[in-house]
Amino acid sequence: MPAEDKDETTPAAEPANGATRMPQWLPRAFLLAAATIAGLLAAFWVLQRLQGLLTVLVVSLFLAFAIEPAVNWLARRGMRRGLATGLVFLALAALVVAFLWTLGALLVEQVTTLVKNAPEYADGVVDWINRTFKTDLVSTDIQKYATEWSSTLEGYLTGLAGDVWGIGAAAIGAIFQGLGILLFTYYFAAEGPRFRNAVCSLLPPRHQRHVLRAWDIAVEKTGGYIYSRGLLALISTLAHYVMLRVLDMPSAFALALWVGVVSQFIPTVGTYLAGALPVIVGLVHGPSTALWILGFIVLYQQFENYVLHPRITATTLDMHAAVAFGAVLAGAALLGPTGALLAIPVTATVQAFSSAYIRRYDVETDDETGIDRRRPPKRRRKWARQLTLRFAGANPPPAE
Repeated sequence: MPAEDKDETTPAAEPANGATRMPQWLPRAFLLAAATIAGLLAAFWVLQRLQGLLTVLVVSLFLAFAIEPAVNWLARRGMRRGLATGLVFLALAALVVAFLWTLGALLVEQVTTLVKNAPEYADGVVDWINRTFKTDLVSTDIQKYATEWSSTLEGYLTGLAGDVWGIGAAAIGAIFQGLGILLFTYYFAAEGPRFRNAVCSLLPPRHQRHVLRAWDIAVEKTGGYIYSRGLLALISTLAHYVMLRVLDMPSAFALALWVGVVSQFIPTVGTYLAGALPVIVGLVHGPSTALWILGFIVLYQQFENYVLHPRITATTLDMHAAVAFGAVLAGAALLGPTGALLAIPVTATVQAFSSAYIRRYDVETDDETGIDRRRPPKRRRKWARQLTLRFAGANPPPAE
């Protein structure tokens, strides 16, 4: 057969030694896999190096979401966004300075009182322990324990003083990080609409609607979380101030402010940290006072958890307590204290955004008799209506 008449689809002859030829796509596949792995390693290295900056950006973004409702309210009344953001920053700075100043005055006063009246307090505590637990302690025992504790504390302080350069570097880093958060928060809040349009301009039109919806939900939920917590902190401060004034506690307003702010803005452990300080101060002035304070704090927490919190946060977060607790644990595991603070608003945003796209159906719960449990039987509804009218003082309708 002539060579030009051969079928072009006939496979090429294999090598004489029986070895198969390497497919042409295999080197490209190896090269692509190696490039992918190298790219992933480089991306992880870059993310690890930029972890601090990314954390600053995330915190700044959610702080901007928190203050954006107030900035928008001022901007709608004719104020420029830059000036409105500056006024909100000044108001928040004034609140923070007032809070720290009040707590600083409380700390100085309590430490001065404790040092001045330490022997008298020690004798009172020893007498109370002997009367309550039928012991035979003397003041010298307390002084011996105090001397041992002070020696241990002095050793810790000496060790910390030796690492003064490390502590100074950490403090400077924290200051710069805080300034970076403030700067980015100001830019995100002042240039909110422009920044949002810049992000959406990179996406196709069909995706811009989803991004804008998620952005609005994040602003609503984060701002609602901050404002609802602020309202709960105000109510808690007023309630504990009245209680501390009734017990004639010194620095009642400072202690009440500490309880109100810390219990609301520090997740999970904030309640215990908030209640520990007034209980300790009350213990200095008498064990019975400390017990009254502890009892009131426990009762108020139950009232807040089951009465105030569901009503105030129903329209802002609408999140179950177990979901919030799990979100805080997950955020702390991922980003530490920063993640714990951001966990609740982030989870509320994701929950609200997903609920806009997830369709829910009514659950059919018919029993074996075919009666729908969602609707009570007619006879039971009539009996309940008659009982209600009877307790209300009205004459029930005649039975059919």
